[in-house]
Amino acid sequence: MSKPKSKLGVYISIGTSVFGVIGIAKQLRSAREEHDTLQLVDGIVSAAAVITGVALLGRELRRMNEDIHDVLSD
Repeated sequence: MSKPKSKLGVYISIGTSVFGVIGIAKQLRSAREEHDTLQLVDGIVSAAAVITGVALLGRELRRMNEDIHDVLSD
């Protein structure tokens, strides 16, 4: 995953990731209805990937905010 260079880029990445949750939720619901264990596992792994991605982006956003505060305090 490449690092976005601006706060706007980070917010867009977070939004895109969260938007992907809709597809994952549909996949999980379908897997449960069809009792498809493999599709259910795939949905769970996909959800974990989205959660991890959003956490990484959140950390990047916090670091950007800390960098701004460091520059202002100088």
